[in-house]
Amino acid sequence: MASVHIEHFFLGCLAHASYLVGSEGIAAVIDPQRDVEIYLDAARQQGWRIQHIIETHLHADFVSGHHELAERTGAQIRLGEGAGASFPHTAVKDGDSVRFGNCRFDFLQTPGHTMESISIVMTDLAEPARPKAIFTGDTLFVGDVGRPDLSATHTPQELAALLYSSLHDKLLKLPDDTQVYPAHGAGSLCGRQMSSERSSTIGKERLTNYALQARSSDEFVHLLTDGLPPRPEYFGRDVELNRQGAGALAEIPPPQAVHAPDVFRLQAEGAIVLDTRPAMQFAVAHVPGSVHIALSGQYASWAARILGLDKRIILVGEDADHLRESQMRLARVGIENVKAYLENGIAGWIAEGYQLDYIPQISVQEFSELLETEKEHIAVLDVREPGEVEAGAIENSVRIPLGQLPSRTAELDASKLIVVHCKGGYRSSIATSILRRAGYRDIANLTGGFDAWKTMAAAA
Repeated sequence: MASVHIEHFFLGCLAHASYLVGSEGIAAVIDPQRDVEIYLDAARQQGWRIQHIIETHLHADFVSGHHELAERTGAQIRLGEGAGASFPHTAVKDGDSVRFGNCRFDFLQTPGHTMESISIVMTDLAEPARPKAIFTGDTLFVGDVGRPDLSATHTPQELAALLYSSLHDKLLKLPDDTQVYPAHGAGSLCGRQMSSERSSTIGKERLTNYALQARSSDEFVHLLTDGLPPRPEYFGRDVELNRQGAGALAEIPPPQAVHAPDVFRLQAEGAIVLDTRPAMQFAVAHVPGSVHIALSGQYASWAARILGLDKRIILVGEDADHLRESQMRLARVGIENVKAYLENGIAGWIAEGYQLDYIPQISVQEFSELLETEKEHIAVLDVREPGEVEAGAIENSVRIPLGQLPSRTAELDASKLIVVHCKGGYRSSIATSILRRAGYRDIANLTGGFDAWKTMAAAA
C-alpha cells in the first residue's frame, strides 16, 4: 500500500487542477487556487500539517492562494529559479529536492510555457526504485502542452524551442508508467487540445499527445506557434499579482446593495452591470446596458477577458448565495472591484418601475425558414474559436471569436438582422449583450447554437 497519498482538486470553471500530497502527517500543496480553505479542510480531515507550498510557475489565468496559505499555515513557498517573486520563498532548480515522510520531490527546471516553469517528480520512498508521478504544471497536459507566449523577454518561437527540450530531454526520459498530473484540463486557455481526462502517464502521452509527435524541434515550434490564438490581456496582470502574492480573500469587502437610481449613476461613472443569471432569464428581461455572463460555464475567465480586471462591477444575481459565488469566482481571476449588487435583482428593478431590455431568441427551425425568404437581410455571427469553425460552420457566416468581439463590433452590418451563435448558446448570449451595449438593436440569439443547427441538418 502506498505511503504517500495524493488528493486531487479540480476547479471546473477555470479548468484548474491542484494537489494536496501527504505522508506521515506532513503535506504539500501544489498550485493552489485562491480560496485555500479546501486545502486546510482536507489536511485537517487527514490529520496532516501543511508545510510546503509549491508553484510550478507564475500562473497567468488565475490568482493563486499561495500567499494566504503560507500566512495561515507557516508553510514554505517554493518557486522555480528566476520567478522574481517579491514574497518570501525558496527558489528551486535542477537537482534540488524536498522530503517529508516517505515522499520525496525532485525538481526539474522545465522552461517553455514560462521561463521559471518547473516540474516535480514524486517518489514514494517505500518503493524507491522508480518515481510514482510527476506534477507537470503547464509544461505537459493530458493531450497537449503549454502555450509558449507568456514571456516578456522571449518570443513564442524561443519558448517553444525550450519547451521541446524540456519535454524530450527531461519529462520523456521518465519511465512510461509514471503518472502525469497537470495543472489544467479541457477548457483552459493555457492550451488548445487538452483532454477531459484528469491524469495520464508518460507512456500514454508519448503515444497519443499530438504535440509529442513532432519529429524535430523546428516542427514542434511551428506546430505550437503557427496560428497561436491571441493571449488574453488579463494574463499579464495575473502573473504580476502572483509574483507579488495576492491578499487574503477575507480582505475583499462585500458588495453593497443599490437601487435603480444608484445603478444609473454608477453606470454613468463607468461601472458595468454584470448579469450572472441563466441565459434565458437574461434574454427575457435585463437592466439596459448589462453585460451577460452566466455563472455556469467559464464565468470568471470570460469576465476577465471581456471586462478586464479594473472595471467597477454591479452584480445582478438570483439570490444571496448566487451573488457570493459570483464575487468569489471573479476574485479567483483577480477581479476585486465588485462594488455593488442590485437589491432584489430584476424583481426589485421592476418594482421600482424602471424599463427593461430583452434579447430575441430564434430557434434553428425558425432561422432556417427565415433564411429561405429573407437571406439578403440576415447576417450570421459565429463567435466560436477558429478550430471549432474548421470542423463546420453555417454558410457565409461572419466569424469573430468572442474574446475579440468587443473591439470588432464595427465590422458588423447594423442594417441587417444579426443572428448570433456559438456551439451551444453560452458564448452567444454573452455576445448578444456586447452587441446591444454597442448599439445594435436588430439582433437575435440562435438557441441551441451550432449543435442544434447541425442536428437539424443531419435529420433533414
